[in-house]
Amino acid sequence: MGKQKQDWVRLVADRLRTESGSALLLVGVAVFALLWANSPWSESYVHLWETHAAVGIGDFRIDMSLHHWVNDGFMVIFFFLIGLEVRQEFAVGSLRDRRQALVPIVAGVAGVVLPALIYLAIAGREAPEAWGAVIGTDTAFLLGALALVGPKMSSQLRVFLLTLTVVDDFLAVSIIGIVYTESVQWMPLAIAVVCLVLLFLLARANEWRSTPYIVIIVVLWAATLLSGVHPSLAGMAAGLLIPASDPDREDVVRAKRLFRDFWQSPRADAARNVRLGLAKSISVNERLHEVLLSPVALFIVPVFALANAGVDLRGGMLGNALTSPVTWGVVAGLVLGKFGGIALGSWIAVRAGLGSLPQGVGMGSVFGGAALSGIGFTMSLLIISLALEGEVAGQAIVGVFIAMVLSWVIGWLTFTFARVKMNETTADLPTTLSRPVDPERDHMLGDPDAQVTIVEYLDFECPFCARATGMWQDLGEHFSDGGARYVVRHLPLEDYHPHAFQAAIASEAAANQGKFWEMHNLLFANQERLDAQYLRGYAEEIGLDLHRFDADMLDEALPQRIRADMQSAIDSGARGTPTFFLGETRHSGAHDARTLIATIEAQRKEAAIRRRS
Repeated sequence: MGKQKQDWVRLVADRLRTESGSALLLVGVAVFALLWANSPWSESYVHLWETHAAVGIGDFRIDMSLHHWVNDGFMVIFFFLIGLEVRQEFAVGSLRDRRQALVPIVAGVAGVVLPALIYLAIAGREAPEAWGAVIGTDTAFLLGALALVGPKMSSQLRVFLLTLTVVDDFLAVSIIGIVYTESVQWMPLAIAVVCLVLLFLLARANEWRSTPYIVIIVVLWAATLLSGVHPSLAGMAAGLLIPASDPDREDVVRAKRLFRDFWQSPRADAARNVRLGLAKSISVNERLHEVLLSPVALFIVPVFALANAGVDLRGGMLGNALTSPVTWGVVAGLVLGKFGGIALGSWIAVRAGLGSLPQGVGMGSVFGGAALSGIGFTMSLLIISLALEGEVAGQAIVGVFIAMVLSWVIGWLTFTFARVKMNETTADLPTTLSRPVDPERDHMLGDPDAQVTIVEYLDFECPFCARATGMWQDLGEHFSDGGARYVVRHLPLEDYHPHAFQAAIASEAAANQGKFWEMHNLLFANQERLDAQYLRGYAEEIGLDLHRFDADMLDEALPQRIRADMQSAIDSGARGTPTFFLGETRHSGAHDARTLIATIEAQRKEAAIRRRS
């Protein structure tokens, strides 16, 4: 019975960590807050959030109600997380390619401006200061709703919408910090500025430990709070200053060596070195993001919803809200403004040639995502708490709830229309291998007639590909009956790895002399030495005819072959390395041998079930 309970708890926890699960959690908490605020125990709801709590050292003291601790304290961590994500996108994500990012950037800006204009047109006389309540999109709700009502496969649309919400969130937080600041205390503000400068200097010094950043950020939050500027701006700014980068190969190799030392001699000091080595190999930004993501999604944002969604609708409040311009200004701004702004902004940006939609994403899917972007919730509730009070605030919150329901329904209808009338069944990259395996052409290990096929698109300068090179040994041992074959194709990422294409040519020149795999292994063993003079040395080391090797390195047929592999990768949905195809299906997720074996075995079981049925 105990084990069943543990399994049930683990199942629920895993479900809540998904995007759809966290969205449903927020819905449940918001409904609970509404029920509590309208129950016979509604006074306890009010008293709870009016309860004061204080922290202090000596004469320094911060004393706030629990409601303010949530909005001005906990939510700073939420905005810090947004800042981390923005920095990641600019450093290693979708905003790194400025042209690729232009369409969602234009859509994001239009999705902020149009909702504000629509709100002011409807409710500008009654509550003009609340125009900011319609400019933000709740990313957690958006992604959760996309998982529930969007296309079954929507990773490309998800990236597009994430890029859009990064712009949306950045503008919303900036507006919160600038527009909704009533008065400024200059000394605390000066301390906050000094903290930001220190964060910048730490990043420039490549400080990899997280502790100095955390200490400065805590001081930054306190200084910003005392200055009168809303702390959300400090959270966002701090996140933007935390450095993000791809793992450095040297750091990863060093961590591997440290782990080997611990494996050979498991002592406490060796364990500490492993822990520090692993931490150093991952950017501070990514480590802090990983630590904060679950607490923010599963605790901080739900607590915020509990503290802010409880509107007392009794005593005619609901009737007044349904006839209030403020309520319908919020509804129109979020539902019509977001949909129109994002859809129109995307269409104009594409038509003007500023960029293109991600491969696999059609305008119908963009319209569906635009509809779901009308779920404002977190940003909307926060700005309402800053801009409005009393019954007017309650009316605006009712508008947020109505907009959330309408956006969800309109999004579902739009995706259904796109699927049925526009044949947009997915919003993802292709998942099927475009060019079948050819034993006469492809480089292959194992039985050419095997039923199980693993295809890897690789880059000889990619450190992740290097760590996957020994995988075939494990795969071959598992499928020892000769039931598997391993195929490699080229996908040199020339924008990031300047020597990868030339190394691929060298491997093909070796293949012309029957020694592809020998060169393959040697290139991966010497990833930091792939210049032309080294390639000729490797040819000599594995016993190639150097005159023929030199001639083949200049043969136009070899680059053409590599380009053909690259085109087949693009046509098959491969964008990075290593990318694996199991059979004819692109694999997503971890690519260690154990995961690949488990996935292949699951596919074989499903195929056996289909054959029996």
